[in-house]
Amino acid sequence: MSAVKWGIMSTAHINRLFLAGAREADNVEITAVASRDKPRAEQYAREQKIPKAHGSYEELLADPEVEAVYIPLPNSLHIEWSIQALESGKHVLCEKPLSRRATDVERAFDVAEREQRLLMEAFMYRHNPQTRRLTELVADGAVGRVRVIRAAFGFVAHDPANVRLQTGLDGGGLMDVGCYCVSGARLIAGEPERVSAEQVLGGDGVDVVFAATMRHQNDVLSHFDAGLALDSRDVLELVGDAGSILLEDPWHCRHPVIELRRGADSERIEIEKANSYRLEAENFSAAIRGEAAPLLGRDDAVGQARTIEALYRAAETGQAIALM
Repeated sequence: MSAVKWGIMSTAHINRLFLAGAREADNVEITAVASRDKPRAEQYAREQKIPKAHGSYEELLADPEVEAVYIPLPNSLHIEWSIQALESGKHVLCEKPLSRRATDVERAFDVAEREQRLLMEAFMYRHNPQTRRLTELVADGAVGRVRVIRAAFGFVAHDPANVRLQTGLDGGGLMDVGCYCVSGARLIAGEPERVSAEQVLGGDGVDVVFAATMRHQNDVLSHFDAGLALDSRDVLELVGDAGSILLEDPWHCRHPVIELRRGADSERIEIEKANSYRLEAENFSAAIRGEAAPLLGRDDAVGQARTIEALYRAAETGQAIALM
């Protein structure tokens, strides 16, 4: 299988993680980077040893060599540039979250289908062997019937200029880190039927602390807290009627270990380390070549956006919001 030629849209800080992983993949070739500042693009290309630098996103999308683009732009620009890239004939891997509005996500996937191009939301942790092993344990009944899911993800964003603290760029704790907790709960328990939430505002009006409860099918309850004004922590715990599972690094997967508890017994399940970004890029490139199916598709992305939308509505109104 020939390597897929990728372009990177912007010189965002997260690129360092994606590029490091992509360069480990045999089926990925990073050929171009774009910035709205041509000198900045050229400097970045030199630093990262990327062959071509483009002085605008439009110029990148017009590059006939580029087959796929990675979009790490601020949240408010995800749908706009995903659609422009798809309409330019490019496959699109867009950083999470695609949008806080389900109708926008539907619209983007409609364009992808019309243009016969692939679109995937970039939840890198979903590609990691730790996540796969977690779902296998649940499916095998390791904790019996799952009844409760607890999740957390947070850190402190100090810089007022941080895009995460700006409402105009669709910032906020739920969008930035809370979306992982939502994704993890949905992965285990399916789509929520009802959600309730509370938020604390900061920045220029974004949620800097967000806490929620979701009721899923089969009477599974999930709880999470996330934000941009919390000491660093990330955790995912599943509690069933026959045991529990704890992941202390569920989202970054840098130290993949699953702790399985049954009564007084505890078992540490060591998982081989793997670069989630490499696996993500490999999967998407293989899907472009018709060698695999994209791990994440339309249904998951729409379900994610629908849940985020309902959570924000619940926090703003102080009322539980039904989704089904």
